[in-house]
Amino acid sequence: MDLVAYVRCSTGKQADAYGPAVQLAEMRKWARANGHKIVKVHQDAISGKTDPSERPGLSDALDMLRPPPRATGLIVHRLDRLARTMTLQETILAVVWRTGASVFTADSGEVPMDDEDDPMRTLVRQIMGGVSQFERTLLTKRMRDGRKAKAARGMHSVGPYAYGFHGEGTGRDRDAAPLSDEQVTIRRIVDLRRYGRSYRSIATILDSEGRKPRRADRWSPMAVRNIVARESASAEK
Repeated sequence: MDLVAYVRCSTGKQADAYGPAVQLAEMRKWARANGHKIVKVHQDAISGKTDPSERPGLSDALDMLRPPPRATGLIVHRLDRLARTMTLQETILAVVWRTGASVFTADSGEVPMDDEDDPMRTLVRQIMGGVSQFERTLLTKRMRDGRKAKAARGMHSVGPYAYGFHGEGTGRDRDAAPLSDEQVTIRRIVDLRRYGRSYRSIATILDSEGRKPRRADRWSPMAVRNIVARESASAEK
């Protein structure tokens, strides 16, 4: 059977045990072992809670199943790659089955279609989908509670570390720690501003001295202004 593979990760940078390369490798392995061929791969870097109509990769994969079909089956690594909520999972499965195509997962094989004479298969699938959704929601809550607890202790709790700092430590004890090179640049910015330099002229001076911002090739007046504002607010505390 010719299959179209669908790969989904929450972000384009996800590189954990369920990253794109791992998902695709497992799907190819299963397809070869079961006499199928993956003819096309479509991918989304998006949340599993996103509506199917807003996922271009999934839309392209489903289009391959519609008449005239270019594939006769859809394969995913696991059902939670289709969706993170049970209702979305069931919606996508119904769309695929209406085309006459089959659905496969690399971890458990074909997903049986609903059968009026065997309601138990639908119940089991929906229970598993509900359990997966519950586990994800519980994990999200634990992470949110952990961030709140860190914030209550005055620790860095969410988002990237500000210029001048990096992460240090592990687990719940990980917190912002000074980054020596960037701290030197911050002191240079503060001193230049104290001497009456404009944000634009400070940016030019930093560039001429070879001091690099973290995520750009050159300093901008706005980036300089943000650092000055942050340091001023910190000094007032």
